[in-house]
Amino acid sequence: MARGKLRIYLGAAPGVGKTCAMLSEGHRRVERGTDLVVGFVEHHGRRRTQVMTHGLEEVPRREVEYRGSAFGEMDVDAVLARRPAVALIDELAHTNVPGCRNEKRWQDVEELLRAGIDVVSTVNIQHLESLGDVVESITGVRQRETVPDEVVRRADQIELVDMSPQALRRRMAHGNVYAPDKVDAALSNYFRPGNLTALRELALLWTADRVDEYLQQYRNEHSIRSTWQARERIVVGLTGGPEGRTLIRRAARMAAKGSGSELLAVYIARSDGLTSASPKELAVQRTLVEDLGGTFHHVIGEDIPGALLEFARGVNATQIVLGSSRRKTWQYVFGPGVGATVARDSGPDLDVHIVTHDEVAKGRGLPVARGARLGRSRLIAGWAVGVAGPTALTLLLTGTGATLASEAGPGFANEVLLFLFLNVLAALLGSMVPALASAAVGSLLLNYYFTPPTHTLTIADPENIVAIAIFVAVAVCVASVVDLAARRTHQAARLRAESEILSFLAGSVLRGETSLEALLERVRETFAMDSVALLERESDVAPWTCAGSVGGQDGTPPPERPEDAEVDMPVGDHLALALSGRVLPAEDRRVLAAFAAQAAVVLDRQRLAQEAGQARELAEGNRIRTALLAAVSHDLRTPLAAIKAAVSSLRSDDVAWSAEDEAELLEGIESGADRLDHLVGNLLDMSRLQTGTVTPLIREIDLDEVVPMALVGVPEAEVALDIPEELPMVAVDPGLLERAVANIVENAVKYSPPDRPVLVSASALGDRVELRVADGGPGVPDSEKDRIFEPFQRYGDAPRGAGVGLGLAVARGFAGAMGGRLTAEDTPGGGMTMVLTLRAARDRVPAGPGLPVQVGSAPGTTERKGRPAG
Repeated sequence: MARGKLRIYLGAAPGVGKTCAMLSEGHRRVERGTDLVVGFVEHHGRRRTQVMTHGLEEVPRREVEYRGSAFGEMDVDAVLARRPAVALIDELAHTNVPGCRNEKRWQDVEELLRAGIDVVSTVNIQHLESLGDVVESITGVRQRETVPDEVVRRADQIELVDMSPQALRRRMAHGNVYAPDKVDAALSNYFRPGNLTALRELALLWTADRVDEYLQQYRNEHSIRSTWQARERIVVGLTGGPEGRTLIRRAARMAAKGSGSELLAVYIARSDGLTSASPKELAVQRTLVEDLGGTFHHVIGEDIPGALLEFARGVNATQIVLGSSRRKTWQYVFGPGVGATVARDSGPDLDVHIVTHDEVAKGRGLPVARGARLGRSRLIAGWAVGVAGPTALTLLLTGTGATLASEAGPGFANEVLLFLFLNVLAALLGSMVPALASAAVGSLLLNYYFTPPTHTLTIADPENIVAIAIFVAVAVCVASVVDLAARRTHQAARLRAESEILSFLAGSVLRGETSLEALLERVRETFAMDSVALLERESDVAPWTCAGSVGGQDGTPPPERPEDAEVDMPVGDHLALALSGRVLPAEDRRVLAAFAAQAAVVLDRQRLAQEAGQARELAEGNRIRTALLAAVSHDLRTPLAAIKAAVSSLRSDDVAWSAEDEAELLEGIESGADRLDHLVGNLLDMSRLQTGTVTPLIREIDLDEVVPMALVGVPEAEVALDIPEELPMVAVDPGLLERAVANIVENAVKYSPPDRPVLVSASALGDRVELRVADGGPGVPDSEKDRIFEPFQRYGDAPRGAGVGLGLAVARGFAGAMGGRLTAEDTPGGGMTMVLTLRAARDRVPAGPGLPVQVGSAPGTTERKGRPAG
C-alpha cells in the first residue's frame, strides 16, 4: 500500500489563518470530487472558522475521560474505518489527553499516512522542536507542545501562511482571534510587534531552507551543474595554512552583508596517504567556521582546482574566496597556481575573490605529511630530461659537426660532462629510475656518436671505455644519493606529521574534548576516506553493530561489517574500526592503529559517563526514598497522633468536656491537620520538582500583591515587611511565588529569636528584583549554605517539629522554575538572609485578569493543564 501524502500549512503565530487555509483547500478538493473528511478542526470560538466547516463531512470526536472531565479528541479508529482519500487534521503538535492510543497528534497522523490516507494539517513555527530555545529567548514562553522537525520536513508540501505583524494585531483588535476580554493582555504580552516580527523571520528562514532542499534535489535529479543564483553561498578554499583564518573571517563578513547567505569552508586533500595540512590548524579553522555560523567540508580530489569548482557547483555556490598564492616567483614555472586556474575555469556564474594575507609569496614550504614525495609533474619532468635531454643534446652536437675528430668540437671530455649534467638534473627531478634511464641512454649515445669508430657500438681507445664506465658509475651514484635523500626527507616529514597527529589526538582525548563522532570524522579526514565506522559485537557469533559512524559529502554509507570495508583495524576481540574509500598503504596503518585504540577509549569513556549518570540518579532516588520513608514514619505520624488523641478525647463518653475544652481540642485537631497538610504539600511539591512536571503560569504582577498573602498565618509581631511601592513589576507565577516566600519566611521564623522579627524587604537592581528575608538566628557557615537547599536537610539542632527539611528545597525549585534563583547570605549582626532574585517585567502594565501567559504553551494551543502547586 502506497504511503499517503502530507501537506502542512505553516504559520508564524496563532491567528495568521492556517486553519482557514486548510479548510479552503478542503472545499476546493471536495468541489473536484475528492473523498474528504474533517478528522479534527479546533476553531477556538472563531466564527469565521466555524462557518468554513459547513459543507465538509466531520468525523465525530472521541470523548476521553481525564480527572473527572471529558475531552474531545480525534477518533483515529473512526477515520481509519471511514478510509477517506484526504483527511483535514488541525494542530499537528497537539498533545493528546492521557488515555488516547498515541501521546501526540503527529503520531495519529503517521498512522493515517501509513494507511494510505492523504493528510492536510497545520502547525506554528514555535512548535518545531529545534526552535524551542530560540522561541523562548524571544517571547519568554517555553513551548511544551512540540513536533520533531523531521516529521515536518518529510511533508510532501509545506505552504507558509504569512501575515505581517501589523495585520495580525489588527485582526486581534477586531476580535477575530481571541475574545474581547483577552485581546489587551495578548497584545501586550505574546503578540508584541517585536515578538511577531522575530517569529515571522524564523518561519520565513525555515521555509526557505526547506525550499532549498527541494531545489537541490531537483538539480541532482536533472543533473544541473550550472549555478542558479537564488541564494548567496560563499565557498572558502582552505589549504590548511595559516592564511586560512584570514580567509574565513573575510568570507564571513561578505556573507553577513546579505540576509540568508551561507558560508561553506572546504579543504581538498589528495588521496595518496595522510593529508598534507596540519591537523591542529585544520581543527582550529573548523572551529572558527562553525563559530561564525558556517559549515566545514572535507573533500578528496587529485586536481585541486577541479575539485574545488566541482564542490562549488555542487552546492550551488555563487562566490569563491581564495587566498593569494604563497608560492615564490620562481615557483610559478610549475604552473599558474590554484587561484588563477579557478578564476579561469569558473565561468560567468561564479565570482572568484582573491584575498591578500600576510603569507603571500613567503613560500609554501614542505608538505607536512607527504614530505618530498615526488608528484606527477616532477616525474614527467625527470623522464623528459633523462631520455629526451640526451637525444636533443646529441642532435645539437652532431648538427654542428662536433665530433671527436673535429677540432672545432668541445672535446670528448666536455661532451661526457654535458651528458653527466643532464643525468644529474634527471636525478634531481625524477629520482632513481629516470636517472638510471638517462645513464643508459647517455652511454649508448656517447658510444655511438662520439666514440671512434663512430656510428658503431665498438670502442677503439681504452681511455674512452674508462670514461664511459666512470660516466655510468657517477650517474648511478648520483641517482642513488638523490633518491636516498628524497626518501629520508619524506620519512622525516611523515614522522613529523604522525607525531603531530598523535600528540594532538592524545591531548584532546585525555582532556575529554573529543566525542566518538568527532574522532571518527578526524580519522576520515586524516586518511582521506569516504566513510568510517566503529563496529562492535558481543561475541564471536553475534552480528556486528555500529557504535558510531561518519560519512562523506558524497553520501557513501559507512560499512556495516569489517569484511565490507577496504580497511579494517581490529581493536581487541569484539571491536573493529572499518574504513571505506581506498586501500591504505602499510605505512599508514601504524597511525590508524593508534586512532582505533583511542576510539575504543572514547567509547568506553562515554559509556562510563552514561553509567555514572545513571548511578547518580539511582543514588539520588534511593536517598530521596530513604528520607521520605523516615519522614513518613516520624514527622507525618506526629500530627496524626495528635489529631487521633484529640478526636478520641472528644468521642469519649467518660468525660464531660466544657465548651472551652472542646474548643481547645478542636484547635489542636485543626493545628495538626494544617501541619499535616503543609508536610504533604511540600512532599508533593518536591516530587513534582524531581519529575519536572511543574509548569509555571507567568504573568506580570507587583510584589506587594503576593508577599502579604504568603505571610497569612504568621504572627504579625514575628515579621517586619518593607516592600516599596515604586518597585517594578515582576514576571512570575503568583502561586509558586507565594509558596516559595511562605516556605522561606516559615524557615526564618523557626530560627529567629523572639525579640528579633524577620525582616522581609525588596529592592530593584537593573533588570531584576531582589526579595530578601533576613532572620537573627545562629546563621549557617559558608560550607553548608548550598547543602541546606537539598531535600530532607535540616542544619544543626533544628527546633522540634521543624518539618522534614523540604521547605527551602521546594522554594529554590519554584524559583528556578520561574526563571529566578534563591541564595543564602550572612545577615549583618548575625543570622542568615535568603535572597530571592526575580526577573523584572518589561513594563509596569499588569497582565489582564484571567489571562496569564503560559510558559507551557503559546496562545492558541489546546494543551490542558491543572493548576500548579500553590
